Amino acid sequence: MIGGRRPLPGRKPADRRVRVERPHSPYFRYTGPGQMVAREAASRPVTPVGRAFARIRGVVFGRPLASEEEIGERLAKKKALAIFSSDAISSSAYATEEILKVLIGVVGLSAIAYSVGVSIAIAILLAVVSVSYRQVCRAYPSGGGAYVVARENLSQLTGLVAAAALLIDYVMTVAVSTAAAIEQIQSVLPAVYDYRIEIAFVSISLITIGNLRGLRESGNIFAVPTYLFLGLALLMVGLGLFHIVSGTVTPIVETDVFLPKATETLGLFVLLKAFAGGSVALTGVEAIANGVPAFKPPEARNAANTLSIMAVLLGILFIGITVVARAYDVLPTQPGGPSVVALVATAVFGSGSFLVPAFAAATALILFLAANTSFNAFPRLAAILAEDGFMPRQFSFRGDRLAYSWGIVLLAAVAFGLLFIFGGDTHALIPLYSVGVFVCFTLSQIGMVKHWNTVREVGWRWRAVLNAFGAVLTAVVMVVVVSVKFVDGAWLVVVLIPLLVAMMLFIHRQYAASRAQLAVRPDFVMSAPRREERVVVPVPSINRSVVQAINVGRAISDDVRAVYISSDPLETARMREQWDRQVPGVPLVLVESPYRALVGPLVAYLDVLDHAWPPDKPAPVTFVVIPEYVARHWWERILYNQSAKRLRTTLLGRPHTVVVNAPYRREDGHDADRDDDDLTASDGSDGGADGGADGGLEGVPPTERRAGRARPLGPG
Repeated sequence: MIGGRRPLPGRKPADRRVRVERPHSPYFRYTGPGQMVAREAASRPVTPVGRAFARIRGVVFGRPLASEEEIGERLAKKKALAIFSSDAISSSAYATEEILKVLIGVVGLSAIAYSVGVSIAIAILLAVVSVSYRQVCRAYPSGGGAYVVARENLSQLTGLVAAAALLIDYVMTVAVSTAAAIEQIQSVLPAVYDYRIEIAFVSISLITIGNLRGLRESGNIFAVPTYLFLGLALLMVGLGLFHIVSGTVTPIVETDVFLPKATETLGLFVLLKAFAGGSVALTGVEAIANGVPAFKPPEARNAANTLSIMAVLLGILFIGITVVARAYDVLPTQPGGPSVVALVATAVFGSGSFLVPAFAAATALILFLAANTSFNAFPRLAAILAEDGFMPRQFSFRGDRLAYSWGIVLLAAVAFGLLFIFGGDTHALIPLYSVGVFVCFTLSQIGMVKHWNTVREVGWRWRAVLNAFGAVLTAVVMVVVVSVKFVDGAWLVVVLIPLLVAMMLFIHRQYAASRAQLAVRPDFVMSAPRREERVVVPVPSINRSVVQAINVGRAISDDVRAVYISSDPLETARMREQWDRQVPGVPLVLVESPYRALVGPLVAYLDVLDHAWPPDKPAPVTFVVIPEYVARHWWERILYNQSAKRLRTTLLGRPHTVVVNAPYRREDGHDADRDDDDLTASDGSDGGADGGADGGLEGVPPTERRAGRARPLGPG
């Protein structure tokens, strides 16, 4: 075949046919001279185990997606509302209860009377924050939310503080929403309480798999439970308000009310503490601003509209549930009892209605899926930080389904660890919650004030005033939340944020140092290669893998020497005799190792070579070519090359040293016979797989005994 064309004779004398063969076409698509694009077949595994694993991955996660398919994986507003808003909307299921648990310890059963005012104050704050983040969506459509706003307008350090606070809050979202979902299940099935950790593990694992399948897939999976909860919750609030207006409300009688011992009197501090407890309703509001690129075009407008819809729905549900709970005199129960929202559903629908278990199931589902908001926002923020050099670069890589797989897996692991440590207790996790999100609210709005003062586009004054008002309001709330929750566990978040910032700065310094060391001047032009390189081949015996390593070394440099390390003097003498006869022209250095070590003597020999080089000349590069035998089956490979791996690991950081692997796989039949052209074993010696100290480069098959005339080692 010449140029991809092979003439083939026709069936008849006058026939002429040309078949064009393109061996690259199944694997590559040419886009220009010397440029091609890999097709899906180029990434398929070739081993039976690899193909089986790929089929399993395809079933669990779906087929791999090409980068150009990313636009098709973006979200419409309906799916985006289910993915990015489930955290905020689901918080209405436990925010009212957190307000009541603070007030009931002070004013007792009359706590319900003050809860509505606190919820309205939180709803006003929600309105201010949501309007502010609408502007963030339009001003920064590339995503990143508070981190990007603070980085661009304030400083890199404040941006990292916002990022650290967000990362912590996303982890807390998964832990709190999962624990709250289990509480909803135990409202109907009390026995579930004893298996809460196991249920948490299963639920987080399923959400992880769903998100690893990609954005559109997770939207298809999670949309139905979200809209089911919205429908039933709005129905419950609507029926409750109708009963209130019509005067048909019958307050329920509770026998297991949560009544802690009062330690303080009602005052501004207690109301602020209740406000801080209910402020968990605002968590998740910023997630849409972080994930603007996940929306279909026009991305910024779709994200802003989705954010407004989410804020309206959350405000209606939060205030509505609180008002209905007050009308029916619903109060929190002891740990292990039904939740406030479950009691409200029972009071509104009736204890015998099928809507009660249906609402409990829908609430549990959306609380489980509230974690999905974090599973989309956390990996995106981690990817932006990785691109800026503040997180390991792996977090910016997309998996087979265009999802940021590293971030998804890390979030799942940390969140489950947190649940395990705190025993899956929602009330124990709540103090750690919402602290970070108010740090982000404050920094992002301060940054937006500076943004409007810089760009000064149409309407910039009222926008700057709105953001300034929001910054003051959220800063006050942040101080309140930290102060009232500090002793209960918020101190841990206050400590973790600086630690995360320090870690990110350390990673950035490492990347900056490596870039400086690897930088090449713009005027640098690579010259012709010098022939001062030398090659050292550690050998365990004379066998085919050693022959191949020697030939690889000859292709690199003319200065090739082999090093044989042994603890047996007789074996050393035998190796010398065999080497001189079968491998002429390649010097062999024999090193006796009385302490039975392999790596240490070899590294010491390389050091001696470096010290022997004239000091007025630049040191040459030493190529260490390591022969390795590759077994046919994966389960055999644990038997081979352990010393080679240890030697490679030791040499990787050595100056002026390049480690070259020379893998050899002996095939059956004619391939083995062809390799024998480069090998002699006329004396019948088996060479030994353990020809060196410490086993040498163990695992290399011994030289085979073959009859016939000896053949010399072939040229490189």
